[in-house]
Amino acid sequence: MLDALTRRELFRRQAVLAAGAGIPAAASSAVPRQGSSTFGRAKSLIYLHLSGGPSQYETFDPKPHAPQEIRGSFSPISTQIPGEYFCELLPRSAAMADQFAVVRSLATDDPNHESADYWINTGRRYTGPNMRALSPTDWPSLGAVLRRIRPAERGPFTSLMLPEPIIANPNVFLPGQNAGFLGRRWDPEIIRCDPSAADFRVDGMTLPEEVSVTRFGRRQNLLSQLEQHQPTDSALVREFGNLQLDAAQLLRSGVAEGAFAIDREPAALRDRYGRGKWGQSVLLARRLVEAGVRMVFVQWPREPGDLSSPNPVWDTHASNDARMKDVLCPQFDLGFTALLDDLKTRGLLDETLVVAVGEMGRTPKFNASGGRDHWGNVFSFAIAGAGAPGGLVHGASDRTGAWPEQGRVSPSQLFATILHFLGVRSDETFPDPAGRPMRVVEEEPISALTRETAFAG
Repeated sequence: MLDALTRRELFRRQAVLAAGAGIPAAASSAVPRQGSSTFGRAKSLIYLHLSGGPSQYETFDPKPHAPQEIRGSFSPISTQIPGEYFCELLPRSAAMADQFAVVRSLATDDPNHESADYWINTGRRYTGPNMRALSPTDWPSLGAVLRRIRPAERGPFTSLMLPEPIIANPNVFLPGQNAGFLGRRWDPEIIRCDPSAADFRVDGMTLPEEVSVTRFGRRQNLLSQLEQHQPTDSALVREFGNLQLDAAQLLRSGVAEGAFAIDREPAALRDRYGRGKWGQSVLLARRLVEAGVRMVFVQWPREPGDLSSPNPVWDTHASNDARMKDVLCPQFDLGFTALLDDLKTRGLLDETLVVAVGEMGRTPKFNASGGRDHWGNVFSFAIAGAGAPGGLVHGASDRTGAWPEQGRVSPSQLFATILHFLGVRSDETFPDPAGRPMRVVEEEPISALTRETAFAG
């Protein structure tokens, strides 16, 4: 269960107070050099979380020579990578495959959404008491790690999640997406929103009309004077005070308001991303990194009623083919390729890392409901930008797409790879609750993605 007072709620309340107080090469474990061409090349990260676990067969790893009951209904199509194929449901991605890398050998051997997501998003295996409940011993998420050790140099936030958090049925907020033992101050911001709505706006990002920046500054000075007479030996009081300062800076700057103003985008560009909630959230992520946000985590959003559905988000336990064809792949193909095009056009792709990944893949065989069930034994992800090698397929699954055959990759290696691009060494540390230094990640980056000779210039 979430704490009663979240950081996002603190921002909202501070705004009220202000108004009242007026992504083939063999795998390698070689440690990339800090001075390599890819280390620290990313100023920002857009993390596209395909919640529920996309089928590898209907996306980046089709198996045309497997039996029908495994390969499914769809055909492979050629890509811009000679000899490599994607599923026909991703035509735009296939046409742009020279712009990003695909890893086909990610594996957790974990069939559970909760613990697999935790590993993907924190770089650590889950070891807590209840993987469906928050615990003060939880490992911090990637967004929290970045807030703690690589805060944004400009812009209103370091790490932000939208349009909603990761929720398991029935409406359970899962561990692995907050700051865990680092403390609530380092939680990523969660912006629950629908950027596709005609009246889209994010409350609490601006001062009330009747309160000028000058007037707000005077009220802050008065509040500061009053607080000088309050006890400050409490960690909770100090943390709340820091949150107040963060909220005040956000309100004064006006940067957040402009970053969220998606209605300023040309209609044709909005159409290019797709007008649904996910596509517009991806576009909003581009606006946010353009404004200086270090990391934007774009969660694949729930649809009305799917908390009780047999195939929510990418979790296609029923009607896999219809859902992949009619709902999921078209939206992903449109938004993912639009994002890469848009970033490149704006000169941002060279400094923005884009990762598209879920927490698992799907079973080789279909179940009685025409669905594919949980399969953590092997699955795929895509990575682009910031020097990541375009036109590369790393690793391979076996003939049936069921197990890694070459270049197995763990979530911890993916986590370390992302940090590498963002300028964080795998041996970097932060303090645990007892003040002892802890490595941010236990494994090393995927050398095929980070080595100096394998970047797209």
